[in-house]
Amino acid sequence: MITARRIFLTFACVFAAGSLAGLGAQGHAHVIQTPKEAQWGPAPPMLPAGAQIAVLTGDPTKAVPYTVRLKFPANYAIPAHSHPTDENVVVASGALTLGMGEKLTKGATNKTLGVGGFALMPANMNHFAYTTAAETTILLYGQGPVEFKYVNATDDPRSAKTATK
Repeated sequence: MITARRIFLTFACVFAAGSLAGLGAQGHAHVIQTPKEAQWGPAPPMLPAGAQIAVLTGDPTKAVPYTVRLKFPANYAIPAHSHPTDENVVVASGALTLGMGEKLTKGATNKTLGVGGFALMPANMNHFAYTTAAETTILLYGQGPVEFKYVNATDDPRSAKTATK
């Protein structure tokens, strides 16, 4: 036998679940942004000096999805490193050369991606990247937190800053 109390409790649970789902959906703001509207700032110290970052969505320091723009100057290099999570890269301007291995080596075995090029760098895979004559902007997205583990500790820009203090 269905009682008024059971109907009320069922309705209350469905209503509360719907309300909470709405709150979760409201937790994210939409982002509609042209490249010129990006809010650039210095990249985190895990990257060599000279890079700039603009966070588009999420928080790359937390265990949530994120999307950022990174801008690298001409002749910029990121030594061999890995990440604990997958890294998705899309070239938005310029060109980015990527390679796999324990050390940054420039040569024919690397692949240069132009505008629209895509790379997936799987978690814990050692890789490196560099630009040549042009400033390069990429979109980087994935699941945070973003962390760099340099193959050679002396390549880590955070170590260099600690050593000079």
